[in-house]
Amino acid sequence: MTVATPAQTTTGGLDLIRTQPYTDWAPAVSAETRAQLRRELEQGAVLYFPDLHFRFQPGEERFLDSRWSDGKSKNINLRPNEDAVRGAAGSAQDLADIHALIKRYAESSEALIHSLFPEYAPHMVRAGTSLRPSEIAGRPVSWRKDDTRLHVDSFPSNPMLGKRLLRVFHNIDPQAPRVWRVGEPFADFAARFVPKTHGMWPGQAWLMKQLHVTKRLRSEYDHRMLQLHDLAKADLDYQKTVPQQEFQFPPGATWIVFSDQLLHAALRGKAMMEQTIYLDPKAIGDHTHSPEAVLSRMLGRPMVAA
Repeated sequence: MTVATPAQTTTGGLDLIRTQPYTDWAPAVSAETRAQLRRELEQGAVLYFPDLHFRFQPGEERFLDSRWSDGKSKNINLRPNEDAVRGAAGSAQDLADIHALIKRYAESSEALIHSLFPEYAPHMVRAGTSLRPSEIAGRPVSWRKDDTRLHVDSFPSNPMLGKRLLRVFHNIDPQAPRVWRVGEPFADFAARFVPKTHGMWPGQAWLMKQLHVTKRLRSEYDHRMLQLHDLAKADLDYQKTVPQQEFQFPPGATWIVFSDQLLHAALRGKAMMEQTIYLDPKAIGDHTHSPEAVLSRMLGRPMVAA
């Protein structure tokens, strides 16, 4: 049974949601359909699967409650190849059960990407997997960490050096939708804000690594992307007036995005699961729309050293 189309509102004629019929985490998909999905994803669309449900094992529903968080982290996380979750509280058995739940979601997400985008498989690395049991709305955070504001994802301490951020989200809440806003195409967003950004001064990347501000040398790409993240969140007029689309992902829905490319904001909802995948840019079929390509065209030079 197909879930009814969720309520949505748009401004500026924006429509970035692409609804998919698949109900299995390893679907059989024709080569023609896979190519179309890849084009849409790489152009900045949201691939939305209303009936792709992630099933609980008996007893796992208890982890929908925010009491399982340790109170220090907003999310419960599992890093690849680690045997213990981070940010969770509970008995040894509870933590083992949370680990099993999150690991199963990681494996399901990876199977989905392999099935839909086999070209990505040799170039992808599974990164963190998270269970997010806390309500988004009303969370006291600084404006930089306020993910209810439109933004593109960029990591201050973990430079990506051009690697793409592919994410698989799932609304595991059985009752309430996950409400998102998505904004204008990345090229339009960059045209507004790149002129307000600046490059790094000589030696800055080396010094930040030496001081352990970053895990590795920051590229100009990462430097500019961080500024774009901050400029968008700080500009409240932009947040109100930019062409945007609000969409409600219903209980049991799954969606896939390049979160470094798609302007997005999470407005309401809790009990979500998320898988991050680092993707080598050589896996991208059409580089025209990627953030690195857009910034390189605008600034007239490569943003990442070859």
